Order: sequence, then structure tokens, then C-alpha cells
Amino acid sequence: MATKEDVLKALSQIEDPDLHKDIVSLGFIKELVIDGGKVSFSIELTTPGCPLKNMFKTEAERLVGELNDVEKVHVVMTARQNRNANDSDSLKQVKHVIAVASAKGGVGKSTVAATLASEFASRGFKVGLLDTDLFGPSLPTLFNIHESQIMQRNNMLIPMDYKGMKFMSFGFLLGDSPAIMRGPMVSGYIQQLLTTVEWGELDYLFIDMPPGTGDIQLTISQTIKLDGAVMVTTRSSLSLVDVARGILMFEKVQIPILGVVENMAYFVCDNCDKEHYIFGEKRSDLSERFGVETIAHIPIDSGRAKPFDNYETNDINKGLGDSLIRQVGKMSSSVEKAPEVKLFPDRVSITWEGEAPIEIGNHLLRDSCQCALCVDEYSGEKTLKTEDIPEDIHALESVPLGNYAVSIQWSDGHTSSIYPYKVLKSLKRLNA
Repeated sequence: MATKEDVLKALSQIEDPDLHKDIVSLGFIKELVIDGGKVSFSIELTTPGCPLKNMFKTEAERLVGELNDVEKVHVVMTARQNRNANDSDSLKQVKHVIAVASAKGGVGKSTVAATLASEFASRGFKVGLLDTDLFGPSLPTLFNIHESQIMQRNNMLIPMDYKGMKFMSFGFLLGDSPAIMRGPMVSGYIQQLLTTVEWGELDYLFIDMPPGTGDIQLTISQTIKLDGAVMVTTRSSLSLVDVARGILMFEKVQIPILGVVENMAYFVCDNCDKEHYIFGEKRSDLSERFGVETIAHIPIDSGRAKPFDNYETNDINKGLGDSLIRQVGKMSSSVEKAPEVKLFPDRVSITWEGEAPIEIGNHLLRDSCQCALCVDEYSGEKTLKTEDIPEDIHALESVPLGNYAVSIQWSDGHTSSIYPYKVLKSLKRLNA
């Protein structure tokens, strides 16, 4: 008869391609029971709807079924609950809360948030969408909702139920009137939206955040536990400068960046089917700039400007949804420690656990900055002149950005340098 050790050994042959470890060492196998020739267990995924779940289930059934004396294999697929016990009562039954943000307006952030909510709902998930832009709420327009009535029960706001999704927007309360209010009032309304909406049981709650890095973003970050943030941008220089600020803002309040969505990346000509990149030719992935994954390249398409009241999925939206689900799973299971960064008058030292330090001269490191102020976004050519860098350049402060990059502020006043760890490893190593 097969033993638990036999079953676990067989299951250890299944590797999670995102986490690069087998599902046994990752702790995915739960409630393993062997009853004669019957073997049952559950595979606890990091997030609901993982696109790999069917593959895991099929492989597990096959590998365990091949063991001696095993007659039947029963596998149950489950997902972890990641909510913080200190969250408000309104979020107790919400499994994942994800912010969709942009540090600059006009890049299509609200449309991306509506796309994610609609795509996940089309897959059978229980989805909520919270529009937190008090001064320019977009949700009513995006879903063609002209009349809405918000109900209240026991001092809790009841979200609008729309085609299986739950919606809440300040636009439902405000109508077409302008929002005229100052900072303290803004924070009060945001806290009300975050803590007094009766969401009930949800797999995913998407928060459409207003552009910028001000009061509203900080209030949200400090009021509830976010599983991560998706940054939406275009390739324009102005947008990319602000993306760096947005990444720094979220990391400073300990919210991981799940990925970057490059919106309006290109358009396809009707006559030639060629992809045209309006912000210059397609170049390297934005992960080389910021150290985070680019989870989607979305084109300019007239079909994407239609209201979402009759949503139909497509290959781009499917890819966006799959990528985000996998990123949430990777972030939930991430155990890699960020390296130790030390600043010296002439160099920066980076040490990963169990590895020898990498030491990079300050002048070389400053000269290697790839931010939008140092590299032309249209041509990809370097605009920072090496000879203009002070000889005594030195780092004033370093800020770790999750497990993927470090931000460095320089003595010449430059504050937007973000160095992905893989880029640091590729730079010239200096002897200590």
C-alpha cells in the first residue's frame, strides 16, 4: 500500500513555473488521507482561479494514480485566504483587494480597472469594483449606469449589484454635481467608502484609484490591507516619470507592485496589420526600467472605448487576467529576501543572502540610470551626459522596492533612479 511519503514524493515532481519550486515544498498539499487504495488530498493554491490549477490537478491525479495499489485519487482544489484580521468588517469576506493606479491621469487606468473587473467576473469569480476618484468618478460612465440608488442597512452602504458584480462609486452619491471639498473632507469620504460598504463575500475587490500620490492614495494605503497594486502607464516620458513616483509611493507604505500595464502601447493599421508604436519604436520591456513585470501591452482600439455593459472578452483581456492572477500567486508565496544595500562615499554595496557582495562605483551607477529623465523615450538614446556627473557623486538614501529593485537618491538632486536587481548584477563589479 502506498504511504504518505510515497504520495508526497510523487507530488514533488510537480513544479510551479512561477515560483520555481515543487508544490510539496511550497506547502500546497493539505489534508492528505490514505484509506486502502483510495488517496485524497487538497491542493491549496495561492490565489483563486490560478490558470495553472487544471494542470496541477491533472498531473497530481496521474502521478499518484501510478503508485502501487492506488485505485482512486480524489483531489480538491482550494485557495488561500489572505485577508488581514485587522481589516474593517466590510472586508472580512474579501479574499483579495487590488489597487489599480497611475501616478498620472489620462493613461486609461479606470478603463483597465473596469476591464479587470469584467474579465474576472466573466470567469465566474465574485467581483467588486470600488471607484475612489471623488473628483472625477468614472465607473457610472464606463458601465453606462445613468440611474443608481444606493441603499443603507445598519449604517452600512449596500453596493450596487450589476450583472453579478458589486459596484460602489462616489459618482452614485454625487450624480453630475461637482465635488467641492478640501483635504480632511476628502479623507473622511474615502474612509467611509473603504469601511462602511457591505461587500459580503468576494474573490477580488478592485479599487480604481485616482491619479497622483496624494491624500487619497495614502488614506487608502493606511486604512486597509492591499494585496498589491497594478500600475497603468503609457510609454510617454511624462507618464514614465510619474510611474517611478507611484512605485516609490506604494513601496514606502509596504504595498507590493504586482505589475505594470502598458496602455495605448500601439495601434494596428487597417490596411497593413502592422503594429505602430506611437511613442517611438518598441523597445525593451518596462521590467528593465522598473524591475517589475509588464503584465500586458494594450493597443489603441476603438472597441476598447465602448461601455462595459455588454462586455465580451478577447485574447488581450484574457492574457491580462491570467498574468495578474499569477502575479498575485507569486506575491503571496514570495519568500525571497531583499538584499542588503550599503552606501559608501565612492560606491554602493549590494549583498544577497549567501552570496558575495556586489560593489558598484557611484559614478558608474549614476551613469547607468534608465529613468525617463536620463533616457529619451522616443529614441531610447541616453540623454544624461557622463561628463556632467559630479566626480564626488554619492548616494544619499536607498529604498528597497520589494524583491525586485532599489531606488537611490543622489547628491546631484536626482531622485527617480530605480535599479532592478538583475540590472545591478549585470553591471561592472569592483573589487572591495
